[in-house]
Amino acid sequence: MVDAPEMIERNADRTAIETLLADFPVVAIVGPRQVGKSTLARTIAAGWPGPAHFFDLEDMADLGRLSDPTTTLRPLEGLVVIDEVQRRPDLFPTLRVLADDRSRRRRFLVLGSAAPALLQQSSESLAGRIAYHDLDGLQLDDTGIDALERLWVRGGFPRAFAATSEPASYRWRQEFIRTFVERDVPQLGFTVNAVQVERLWAMLAALHGDLLNVAELGRSLGVSETVIRRHLDILEGALVIRRVRPWHENLSKRQVKSPRLYVRDTGLLHALLGLADLRAIERHPKLGASWEWFAMQAVVRKLGAQPRETSFWRTH
Repeated sequence: MVDAPEMIERNADRTAIETLLADFPVVAIVGPRQVGKSTLARTIAAGWPGPAHFFDLEDMADLGRLSDPTTTLRPLEGLVVIDEVQRRPDLFPTLRVLADDRSRRRRFLVLGSAAPALLQQSSESLAGRIAYHDLDGLQLDDTGIDALERLWVRGGFPRAFAATSEPASYRWRQEFIRTFVERDVPQLGFTVNAVQVERLWAMLAALHGDLLNVAELGRSLGVSETVIRRHLDILEGALVIRRVRPWHENLSKRQVKSPRLYVRDTGLLHALLGLADLRAIERHPKLGASWEWFAMQAVVRKLGAQPRETSFWRTH
């Protein structure tokens, strides 16, 4: 079974978010579902020097309270947390007005299970007023070096990492994959063939760390390049894959200009590949690519960079 995950302090993320809240009236934590956004936000709210208010847009009562968002939010002071904000993109113009209202001492912390590009109107409505913090799964500085192997094999989703056994963790990740394509993607407003998206995601896992070839993917799945590109945008927008863009300059050498494709969480990567434990991972051709990505994320984290700021350089 998978118990409720143990409380793991995410001090680096908490400090970064609190620093952003000191400088911006609106801060967005973006990360895939079940990655720990709500838990982190409640931890920040618990330590906030003043009142804190929490709205969960998956709760019908909270949705009702925000039927007239201006009336509900305008009187509030302190920290206002709005969870699953992608369900109500129409809130962003209201947040712009309230962010400019200096008569109240307040900050807004919004949580979204989609990339900023899918949080419609946020960039236009809140330009100059909002800062984004990418929240991936647990990292080594959260779990400690003693948990390195466990973190790599199970991935950083708190429930997968804290499961009572390897089989329980693997089952949780398999269930996450199934519910993601059947429920979470439609909730982002996309109408897709769930079987087709799951097949593509599994195929992308087999290409983890390789250069992306959209035409080849289209031929393999028997669909057009347009469909593949749309599904790639959905998976990347839902924060479960990452296309690392190439860096290139006008040098004499021929340089690679295609992105590299990664499944963002190594635990999900292993589940998509059908690798239930360390023994199976060590016998798989993607062993090196999995470890490379795990190490790369640790380095980026240590340097204090945001993952979306990274790129790679490679010549032919």
